[in-house]
Amino acid sequence: MVTCRHAWGEDRVYYRDAEGKLRSLPTAWTSLFVPDPFVALAAGRSAFRLEDLRGLRRLLDVLCEDGGLGAGSKGEEDV
Repeated sequence: MVTCRHAWGEDRVYYRDAEGKLRSLPTAWTSLFVPDPFVALAAGRSAFRLEDLRGLRRLLDVLCEDGGLGAGSKGEEDV
């Protein structure tokens, strides 16, 4: 292992192959991966984390303010 960095939208482990070329792979594929505590404790019993649901709500609020999902735009009820 050479280093760990965030790249391509995920944490990656960088290493040198047999020819010395720098390669990388997702940290989640290695023993260096530390699972999210919520995911480990939920053990498949919860489809969403509270943090993710709050983020979704913020996104929906912004879209509604911009008219993207505004109530009544196509005869739909409030979300």
